[in-house]
Amino acid sequence: MNAIRTSPRSSSWFRPVAATFVTGVFFLPLYVVLVNVFKPGSEITPHPVSVPIPPSFTSLHEVLTRSDHLFWYGLINSVEVTAISITVLTAVSAMLGHYLARSTSRWAKAALAVLLCGLMIPSTVILQPVTEVLRSLGLMTTIPGLVLANVGYYVPFGVFVFMGFVKTIPLELEEAAALDGASRFRIFWSVVFPLLRPASASVLVFLGVWIWNDFLNPLIILGPANGTTVNVGIYRAIGEHQSDFGTVFALMFLATLPVLVFYLAFQKHFVKGLTGGATKG
Repeated sequence: MNAIRTSPRSSSWFRPVAATFVTGVFFLPLYVVLVNVFKPGSEITPHPVSVPIPPSFTSLHEVLTRSDHLFWYGLINSVEVTAISITVLTAVSAMLGHYLARSTSRWAKAALAVLLCGLMIPSTVILQPVTEVLRSLGLMTTIPGLVLANVGYYVPFGVFVFMGFVKTIPLELEEAAALDGASRFRIFWSVVFPLLRPASASVLVFLGVWIWNDFLNPLIILGPANGTTVNVGIYRAIGEHQSDFGTVFALMFLATLPVLVFYLAFQKHFVKGLTGGATKG
């Protein structure tokens, strides 16, 4: 009995329809945010998906000129926490990833197993012990404490990205530099790290977006009275007895812009960094 074959023409319509449907599902939340940013607050609840004609910039103006400077304080803290965290994470992950990729010792394999466990544990599970450690160190309700928590949790991801990319770099380059008298530290920063630019871009984009969008860790570690980030600011803009949806949508829109600009700046190397470690085991 001959197998029934599906004609290419009979299924040619399915992919465009499926792609359009999936695109619509992902675009709908973005559409709701964009159209409601440019509406007065009183028009959002009765007409949440209508197109704003004419557009209004009242909500954006109110957020940018709030007397408590909620957005600006949150923006400064978010930029500070994210910039310091991803800088430290990139440096630490690159060095540790290079060491584990080149080492064959049992200690390296054990460290790799521990890092793998770190990838599988949700941050909310370890949040309570993390706060206890930070409190014992005197870093609770401080930005350095939040940065330390970010570095401790996200370093496994950075290590695995860098390990895959380091394996694509010929070992002969490092051996040649060692024969010229370069130290291991000099070999890494002068020879290896410049070749890790695509992997660095991937780590910066991924971790930068994750840390920027984090809500629970800044809320708990910084505390509501000691600082806020842009995402915590959105939460604080919703009062117990009132909700100004115009302010909420405007804050969401403004909080997204820095991440979008950051991604566009590194997109040239982003995909290359993700696929670079897939060509060699």
